Amino acid sequence: MTTGEAPHKEIAADPGREARLAMTRLAAAEDERFEASPVEVEREGPSYAYETLEKLAEAGDTELVWLMGADAALGLESWRNPGRVLELARLGIAHRGDVPGDEIRDVLRRLGGEDRATVVDMPPFAVSSSEVRGRAADGRPLRYLVPDSIAAYIEREGVYR
Repeated sequence: MTTGEAPHKEIAADPGREARLAMTRLAAAEDERFEASPVEVEREGPSYAYETLEKLAEAGDTELVWLMGADAALGLESWRNPGRVLELARLGIAHRGDVPGDEIRDVLRRLGGEDRATVVDMPPFAVSSSEVRGRAADGRPLRYLVPDSIAAYIEREGVYR
C-alpha cells in the first residue's frame, strides 16, 4: 500500500502519490499473490493506519495483517489511535538486528496488544528507501536494490532527480 500523505514525516524529493502508486503496482506485479491498493492515495489529508484499516475492514471479512519494520513497531505508541490498529489487524513485525525485541514487546504490552503481533522471520534487507532515492538522484544504478521494472520506471520518469 502506498502512503497518500505521511503524517509523521516528509519524504525527501517526493515524486508524488501517483508516482509512488505506480511503483507499488510494478512491485506487486512481480508476484501474483500481491495487489497494490490505492486506498490511501485516493484519500485527501494525512494517512492514518487505523483509518486505512477501517476502510479495508468494510470491504470484507478477511483477517487483516499490518506489516511493519521493528523500528516502526517501537514508535507504535506515537501513532494516532494505535489501540484501534491492534483491534482491526494483527501486526507482522519484520525483525531488525539493531532493534531489541524486548523493547518491542514492552510497547505491545503497554498497548495491550502482545497477543496481536508476530515477528516475521525474513532475511535482513539492509537497503533503505532514502538510500534508493539518493542513488536515483545521483544517477547511480539501482540494480538489485529494487525490482528491474521499478528501476526502469525511475530512470524513464526521472523520479527523484
